Amino acid sequence: MSASFLLSAAEAAPKLGGTVRIVAVIVTAVMLGVVLELVRRRRLVERYALLWMVVAILLLVLAVWTQLLSWVTDLVGIQVPANFLFLAAFGVVFTLLLHFSVATSRLGEETKILAQEVARLDEELRAVRTNGKAPNGAQVGGAARGARRGARRSASTADQ
Repeated sequence: MSASFLLSAAEAAPKLGGTVRIVAVIVTAVMLGVVLELVRRRRLVERYALLWMVVAILLLVLAVWTQLLSWVTDLVGIQVPANFLFLAAFGVVFTLLLHFSVATSRLGEETKILAQEVARLDEELRAVRTNGKAPNGAQVGGAARGARRGARRSASTADQ
């Protein structure tokens, strides 16, 4: 990348009006503020906050440094910088959707496994409560019977 190429890209850079730049910087600053507030309130996990902050900072850089936007657009081979921004936004959204689909699938599988484990433990507890034996036929020790009696006492006092 030569200096003459960077100069020619700077000359061909789209001219953004001062108002457009100010609005872009304000919107980006608000976006960063919202992300930081969500992290502070523990409503957004840090790894996702990092992603959103990188996107916001990239938008800020492109809003302030239009020559960079023009250079990247020329490098990719797209004629209009706005089309490049649209393509980049589409790529970011697609990547986020794919990531969240994978996370949702994983969480659904974990939920199913946990529900099965709770059902198994509930069945064991019911068997112990009815006959003092685990479902596999093993005799339950004195500690389990004592815990069972304590649970009955707690239940009876809760009923009163």
